[in-house]
Order: sequence, then C-alpha cells, then structure tokens
Amino acid sequence: MTALSALVRPERYPRSSRYDPAWLLGLDMGPNPLWLLEDLARDLDLRPGMRILDLGSGKGATSVFLAREYGAHVVAADWWIAPEDAAAVFAEAGVGDRVEAVRAEAHVLPFEEESFDAIVSIDAFEYFGTSDSYLPYLARFLRPGGQLGIATPAMTREVRDLGAIPPHIKQVVGWEAVAWHTAEWWRFQWDVTELVRVTSARLQQDAWRDWLLWSEACAEHRPDGRKANQPVIDMLKEDGGEFLSFALVTARKN
Repeated sequence: MTALSALVRPERYPRSSRYDPAWLLGLDMGPNPLWLLEDLARDLDLRPGMRILDLGSGKGATSVFLAREYGAHVVAADWWIAPEDAAAVFAEAGVGDRVEAVRAEAHVLPFEEESFDAIVSIDAFEYFGTSDSYLPYLARFLRPGGQLGIATPAMTREVRDLGAIPPHIKQVVGWEAVAWHTAEWWRFQWDVTELVRVTSARLQQDAWRDWLLWSEACAEHRPDGRKANQPVIDMLKEDGGEFLSFALVTARKN
C-alpha cells in the first residue's frame, strides 16, 4: 500500500474516502481535515439548508465537504487564504453557489449576531480559541440552540500537569503545544460559561496514527514533503499516542 492509498479508508471514513487524496493533499494546511470533520460530525446534527460558519477554513477542503455531504450553505472564513483563491476551489468542486469565501480574523468577525445554525473549526481553534473570553464572543454568532464543533490538536495530559512540554514534542512544535489541551479541559472551559451545553468532548481514536498516515503521504507526494514532514513523522513515531491526539468537542448554545 502506498502512502497515498492509505488515505482512502472507507471502513472508518466512508464519506472522506470518496474524495481524491491528491486533491486533498494539494490543499494541505494540516493533518487530514476531512477525517477530522467526518469524525466530529458524528457528534453534530448537520442538516440540509443549515447556514454554517467554517472558521479557519484554510484552502477550502472542509467547506467543500460541508456543502457536498450535508447540503449546507457555508461561509468559509480564513485570515491567511485570499477569498478569490478559496472561491476558485469551491467553483472547481461544483459548490460555488453554496459556499461564500470571506477573509476574516477570528476576533473581529464581520457577521450579524445569531446568524449561523452551526460553527465548525477544524485544526484551527488552537490558534485563537483558548482564551477565557473567546467562547462568549463566538457564541454571539450562533442562533439559540445552534451547534459548535471543533477538532483541535490535543494532549492526553495537560502540559501544566506534566510540568513541561515533552522534549520530542517541544523540539518540533515548540511553545505551540501549550495550547494543545485535553478534551476535558475544553469541556470545563465551555461548560463553565453556561452559554453552551457541551454535548461531547473526546479524544479521537488513534489520532496520532491518522496524523502519521497524513504526514507520510505529504512526505511522499509533495515536492518539499520529506524535509518538511520528517520531523513530524519522527515525533509521532516516538510519541506513539502517549501524549499526542486530537480533541473533538461539540456543544449547543443555551
């Protein structure tokens, strides 16, 4: 089995496996976003016609998935990717009429309050959503009963409890791992606001293995792939799931 073919896993990710892995690698901005989104969506109730904010949408793979798989109307918001570049991805994927690309910084969102049925964020929330004040800000944009779901890099134990970032992780990602929290940290962080009710907070099963498969595919199929991904591959193999994971967290607005 090649590294590319290993990204097709219909037994575990039937929806994601219908997408061309080469297309997905071409939109790479982090570990397989469709696997993360498909797993997260099992804890959400996404229905046709919903208006969904894809916050930190990157180059657009997750927004395409939300429009195609769940019949949603999607606002793809990202600070780093030019809207015209994302719009070209959406048009080529045949969802240009259902996905709107917007350049937006996560703390200054240009939307009306209570204008979304759901907000999802895949492999991005760790960059802007860990402060105590962020959920109260973000919840403004959800309708009553609206859903929030994130997939974010996680630790199996809090760095605070460990006393330091484990050396094999610190060597590769540095201080960023301080923002990689446990699922239970996220549960408390959201529940304590009483603005939402957390409906699920879990670590993704074998997340480090999924991450490793993705990194190996990037190493094999991207021009600079080996140099860029080998440190991550080495980190994941050394870790073996002891500390590294992804947290999948969902909630409903009260």
